[in-house]
Amino acid sequence: AMKINQDTVLRGKKVTLVPYTAAHVPRYHEWMQSEELQRLTASEPLSLEQEYEMQRSWRDDADKCTFIVLDSERWPGQVEENSMVGDVNLFLTNTEDPTVGEIEIMIAEPSCRGRGFGKEATLLMMVYGVRKLGITKFEAKIGQENEASICMFKKLHFKEVAVNSIFQEVTLRLDVSDQERQWLLEQTDHVEEKSYAELKQPAGVLDT
Repeated sequence: AMKINQDTVLRGKKVTLVPYTAAHVPRYHEWMQSEELQRLTASEPLSLEQEYEMQRSWRDDADKCTFIVLDSERWPGQVEENSMVGDVNLFLTNTEDPTVGEIEIMIAEPSCRGRGFGKEATLLMMVYGVRKLGITKFEAKIGQENEASICMFKKLHFKEVAVNSIFQEVTLRLDVSDQERQWLLEQTDHVEEKSYAELKQPAGVLDT
């Protein structure tokens, strides 16, 4: 089950990935009121209650893995809700082939776009998918007008494999050969994996 990552923190230089919990929902819900984000993520606005239900399904579904993206400069230190910049997801939707993961990244905070946050968050998620979930093929489906995102995935060695003119989306794909795996590990060799429960504890609480 996807509870595999419920105590996992992946700490990179710019971003830190933490499990998506109920505490993140209000901020996430606020983001998703943005028409621009609804368009870019092809999603409908949900009520706050529906958003909490979604968060629960993300936590419990065996075919989804999600992390909230935090700004490494702000967390730990600031409240998580104030450090949130977006989210990154993996869907294991191919029943024929469990080694295929569809990856999605959203940097929702406008001030954090174009700063390499999305790229690092995507790399962290890919390496997690390869090492922990046995993923050997990644796919990304991106709206045709989202050029920044398409460009970023191409920098991460994804190749365009299909264009769907009805949904106006481009499918990009990356097969993780030994060479690609090596490259991914090199790109993320600075990453630390930590326990979420331990990091959330304020310093000193554990000494009593």
